[in-house]
Amino acid sequence: MMGTMLQSSERQPRVRVALDAALRSGPSHAYLFRGPRGAGKREMARGFAAEILAGAADDAEDARRRALMDPSPHPDLVWLAPKGAQHMVEEVRERVIRASAYRPYEGGKRVFVIEAAEAMRDESQNALLKTLEEPPQFVHLILLSSEPSALLETIASRCQPVDFAPLPPEAVEAALREEGGGGEAEEIAAAARLSAGDLELARQLLGEQGRKLRGKVEGFAAAVLADGDAAVSWRAMLKTAEGAGEEAEAAAREVLEGEKEAGMKRSARDIADAAKRAGRRRRTELLDLGLRLAAAWFRDLAAVAAGAADLAHNSDRLDALREQAADLGARAGANGAPDALAAPRRAVELVEDTRRRLDLNVSEELALEALSFRLAAALR
Repeated sequence: MMGTMLQSSERQPRVRVALDAALRSGPSHAYLFRGPRGAGKREMARGFAAEILAGAADDAEDARRRALMDPSPHPDLVWLAPKGAQHMVEEVRERVIRASAYRPYEGGKRVFVIEAAEAMRDESQNALLKTLEEPPQFVHLILLSSEPSALLETIASRCQPVDFAPLPPEAVEAALREEGGGGEAEEIAAAARLSAGDLELARQLLGEQGRKLRGKVEGFAAAVLADGDAAVSWRAMLKTAEGAGEEAEAAAREVLEGEKEAGMKRSARDIADAAKRAGRRRRTELLDLGLRLAAAWFRDLAAVAAGAADLAHNSDRLDALREQAADLGARAGANGAPDALAAPRRAVELVEDTRRRLDLNVSEELALEALSFRLAAALR
């Protein structure tokens, strides 16, 4: 697909073949790029949109260059990303549904990309349905979704699906090394494994916030394993998530207020609500990530205890894992336990159960406190 998506397409060769074929035969009016976060959907969508616009432009290279910029100044590329937990209904109506009726400003095509399409409310999805059913010939829509099951069936069925596979750890590690974002070789390898194919998450784990969260999680695991005061550790995890939420809320408010000043309709209440949703979303995401990292730690502990350290995701923390595994083995022998692996396996189950409970909007403080007690009991 020309050179524009080379880096992402090398990681998703099947997607590249499908999109190359679409460009040759004439792209469909609507696509649904579906697959896990960090699999390259955003990069591939930008490159695909650039090729569609370039193919209908008098100056293909200039159209491609501007479309590939992020943010793009190309007037016929509309890129919609949620400002908070959800897309605002009016924004979907104004920037996609109504705007799609206007002819291209230059060239012969217009492309609309809706990032995190699952974040559209049902009202927005139903309103978008007519545009998907009867779009102008010059309009192409690309929906990106990491949770396609959250889309209405009527929406998904009217889009041509393009499936993205999770990236293997080797591909994530290679991408991180190419980017040169920092981190020792062992830490980069661990971030790639812990990300489960999510390149964005791997980048986050190598950042200041990700490193801080990993440290809090390891402290939490060490405290429950040593029958210590885990409250300090789980409160630190929660405080890290709260801080991330406050930063996200402030950033979203700044963006929304800037759009209001630029002329977009925004009431003070709309801005406040959207900013709070962004903050809650980020707080929830980071807390869930903390629990995922905790589950990975106990899973690694079981692997190391079984003599399979090469399977550990926290490959940069093997010394700590071996020390904890030895303590667990000694404790199991002293207690006459037949299987030293049962305790860390049970710990993984308890952490995953807490993640499910938090999805039901239970109190975060109570859920984490209960988890610390349940883990301490299971690991004794």
